[in-house]
Amino acid sequence: MILELLNLFWIFFKIGLFTFGGGYAMIPLIEEEIVGGGYITQGLLYDFIGIAESTPGPIAINMATFIGTNQHGVLGALAATIGVALPSFIIILLIATLGSKFLNSRIVNEAFKGLKPAVIGLILAVSFGLMVRGILPDIQFSKLIFAFSNFNYKNLIILGVVFIFVFARKKTSPVQIILISAILGMAVYLVF
Repeated sequence: MILELLNLFWIFFKIGLFTFGGGYAMIPLIEEEIVGGGYITQGLLYDFIGIAESTPGPIAINMATFIGTNQHGVLGALAATIGVALPSFIIILLIATLGSKFLNSRIVNEAFKGLKPAVIGLILAVSFGLMVRGILPDIQFSKLIFAFSNFNYKNLIILGVVFIFVFARKKTSPVQIILISAILGMAVYLVF
């Protein structure tokens, strides 16, 4: 049990250490380590993403807590949550100790400039993966193969109307988008 908890801690420590850009950028690495390692299924990962999004707090902490709880209860939740949070704590402690010289360093500034496109790419990949997963439930992030035989035109209609509504207006709140999506989803599924 202790070795399993240490392994869970180590997996989430690596995820926390090598993920830049927040929780969304971390999802592909969670998928590779946790789903690829056989700890949870792809479907359960998507369920955890939905739960983590609907509960208060950072998605990375929520995901680690849910996956840890799923694997080893409260001790698993502690191991995974501490594992994912500890790298950020250590890095911030080092930066605070080294002071402004480190932050004003040309090398550090260039490194952050180089990380920005990678973070944007990871977030876009996750967003695209979640969208495809909503339309084609059997597709995995790491294996985005378009299975047109499973294509659900109802979801495409909903997605199209929501996108038209969002892009037709300059300011649309996320609450409006969620409500419109829910209403359209119910309407389309009642009609079809």
